[in-house]
Amino acid sequence: MNASFYTAARGAMTEQEKMNVISNNMANVNTVGYKTKSSVFMDLLYYNMHSYDRVSTGTGVKLQHTNTDYSCYGFESRDDGGYNYAIEGDGFFMVRNQIDNSISYTRAGNFSLSLHNDGQFYLITDKKKLVLDENQNPIRLVDGELTAKPGIFSFANTNGMESVGSTEFVPVAKNGAPRLNGESRLVENYVELSNVNSAQEISDVVIASRAYSYALKMVATSDEIEQTINGLRG
Repeated sequence: MNASFYTAARGAMTEQEKMNVISNNMANVNTVGYKTKSSVFMDLLYYNMHSYDRVSTGTGVKLQHTNTDYSCYGFESRDDGGYNYAIEGDGFFMVRNQIDNSISYTRAGNFSLSLHNDGQFYLITDKKKLVLDENQNPIRLVDGELTAKPGIFSFANTNGMESVGSTEFVPVAKNGAPRLNGESRLVENYVELSNVNSAQEISDVVIASRAYSYALKMVATSDEIEQTINGLRG
């Protein structure tokens, strides 16, 4: 009976984690450059029950990791006085944290200008990070013109890139070093829309809710059986 309790509880926890992923997607349905996340599960330990036919029994599932869908849903024209860019093709904008100089990558090109302590205006993201050009230098405003255009950088593959914040990513070892992408095109006065499919997310909510409900029913049933067994023992 302990196995049934554990399996049911683990299932309920896993579905809750899946709901958290879905909720995050729904919350970013209108976030520029957001990429949809999906849950990937793994089976937990299987063991053979002591029976003639040695039936294999599992102990539930858990959330292993989340996948990111980097596909592009489309662009939106922006003429709001800002510095807006979109990437037609693969690749990311490279941005640098002003505090610790850490590098991250994003598809969100809704940039603006910010006055720094050195008296110069720099192109920054909505998270106040510096936007870098193709030479990985911060882009400044000089005599009313930007010193360069944002660079577009790609990786050998994007599998497993770590998501930091809602629209930024950090590469891991298997992604390789960033390389300048000369094939993709920079589109000015446009931004990339979120690729969240609201209909699909709502469907996933229904499925996860049902699975969560079934897991709780399994907990209740296991408890009833345990009480009945204890009553017979008494």
